[in-house]
Amino acid sequence: MILWGGIRKALRLAPLAAALLLSGCDWAVLDPKGPIGDANRQLLIDSVAIMLAIVVPTIIAILAAAWWYRSSNVKAQYLPDFEYSGRLELIVWAIPLLTIMLLGGVAWVGSHDLDPARPLASTKAPLNVQVVSLDWKWLFIYPDQHVASVNRLVVPAGVPIHFMLTSGSVMTAFFVPQLGSMIYTMNRMQTQLHLAADEPGNFRGLATQLSGDGFADMHFEVEAKTEPEFFDWLGQVRAQGEELTPERYIELSKQSVLPAPITFRAVSDGLFEKILDQTLPPGPGPIAETNPGALKRMGK
Repeated sequence: MILWGGIRKALRLAPLAAALLLSGCDWAVLDPKGPIGDANRQLLIDSVAIMLAIVVPTIIAILAAAWWYRSSNVKAQYLPDFEYSGRLELIVWAIPLLTIMLLGGVAWVGSHDLDPARPLASTKAPLNVQVVSLDWKWLFIYPDQHVASVNRLVVPAGVPIHFMLTSGSVMTAFFVPQLGSMIYTMNRMQTQLHLAADEPGNFRGLATQLSGDGFADMHFEVEAKTEPEFFDWLGQVRAQGEELTPERYIELSKQSVLPAPITFRAVSDGLFEKILDQTLPPGPGPIAETNPGALKRMGK
């Protein structure tokens, strides 16, 4: 009786526990603001719907069998000699097989249509943005506009964005959930990603690969503006701030968490390529003088 009472209390608290768990969920993936994000959401919904073709009948069958073969049902027949049923075997194998074929077809088409390196169809020329992941910050270089920013990505709404990404430190992952696909950044490698924002707005960008002590603060704001507002922002950046030189980049690559985004009015030519081929060395990692954990590991 005590055990049964505990089970009943746990069942009563289950909805509350589920609500608490869901309170920490971020539904940004299901609230897309760009064509790639919208296609990703549709692919997710279609995949779940297809898999329900197995899940729902299985749950119904379990509940029906449990109800039919309850101890009080005298009509339920016990068949100890039952071994094989061709019709049952056909159902058991055919439905999952058809489901896997359909799900595989959806995934195949979606993976090609949503290839990160595939340019978006648009009458407008794409905006090129070079992305460098550092410890623990994001550097965005606008090569055609000759400006840069850290932890703040400003783009024009309705214009395709062509990202070229690399890492100036360890491998991590670039993700703006409301705009679309996640992609990795890797040392001495360049990946490509094409995204777009349908309308002006602010979106959260983040790293989704653990990269050390400051990982929790390695996020950035994406601001999609109208084209006139975007050009106004470019003018403001060019009128103030400092230049992103190789020396300034080396300082920036040291492990740190910036309290606020910063911008650079000019960028040295070929800086991204120098980072990519490691003409500029990768981030130095932990520095003993400023890292108590490193001092402890060194026995000091």
